[in-house]
Amino acid sequence: MGVASMGKALPPTLTLPPKGGGDSLPKGPPMPWVVGVDEAGYGPNLGPLVQTAVAVRLPDDDPAGWDALAGCVRRAHEKDDGRLLVDDSKKVYAGAKGLAKLERGVFGGLGLSPACVAELVQAVGLRAVAERLAEEAWYDAAEALPLFPRTDSPWQPDAVRVAVANVVPAPAFNAIVTGSGSKGTVLAGGLVELVAEQVTRLPAGEAVHVVGDKQGGRNFYAPLLQAAFPAGWVVALAEGNAESRYRVDGLDRPVTAVFRPRADADGVPVALASMLAKYLREVCMRQFNRYWAGHVPGLKPTAGYPVDAKRFYADIRPAMAKLGVTEAAVWRVK
Repeated sequence: MGVASMGKALPPTLTLPPKGGGDSLPKGPPMPWVVGVDEAGYGPNLGPLVQTAVAVRLPDDDPAGWDALAGCVRRAHEKDDGRLLVDDSKKVYAGAKGLAKLERGVFGGLGLSPACVAELVQAVGLRAVAERLAEEAWYDAAEALPLFPRTDSPWQPDAVRVAVANVVPAPAFNAIVTGSGSKGTVLAGGLVELVAEQVTRLPAGEAVHVVGDKQGGRNFYAPLLQAAFPAGWVVALAEGNAESRYRVDGLDRPVTAVFRPRADADGVPVALASMLAKYLREVCMRQFNRYWAGHVPGLKPTAGYPVDAKRFYADIRPAMAKLGVTEAAVWRVK
């Protein structure tokens, strides 16, 4: 998989709220960028895999960002007091109005205001994403956004947020798996593309720290980081079940990376990446279900996960035959 080349323009700089009753964040050298990476839809048999990376400027002494952004961001266990809900997507999506909460957090936290799905894909997607989605019969680029009434949060985030997403529908997913023989190759290739592209979107010379969940349980990331940063050399500092940590030397900026289990709520950047991945996946699945329901009256929607995916696939097979849709275009091989 080649690394997609995208424009490097940053969104407008916004301002962090005062911390602790009026003290502004310290001035001086630029704060480092913390890049959170996550995915949604690795396990299902239906619908796309979505991988995301979100970069946030954060103070050296608060790389998680929960304290620095406490004036405008709350976590799932905290009281709903008007601050933006940012947390592991599973916690945000749980309960009533889960998709609405995800949408509010994603749009507010990333400063996005797309008028339709195509604008959202253009804003965050790698270049191949729009092309892949355009080939899907179920994809509706013109669907209006937001899906729910917009309720703005009373905060003005200070550090620029930069988001990148990779969406891999079933045909592309199957092509990668068939060519490599491994489902993990899809995650690995996407991670390389996301991290490489994310860094190109950040100002030159500024420090970057990548934080992510263990990608499919993988413990060794040096080859992937080397592919993402071919001009440098990767130094493995620790590799194991609890944590895999790296440093990339020889670049024009300091770059470090750490991958650990259940990193979804480790900090604001990973939580926002988790939420963006889940939101994009859910938007796609809404469209996927709507398309097939138009060909199979009374069809019950699916989230695409094993067991229920088999029920849904069996229900749509007659319609697939009439439409000339192949198995590989719908059912993920692994």
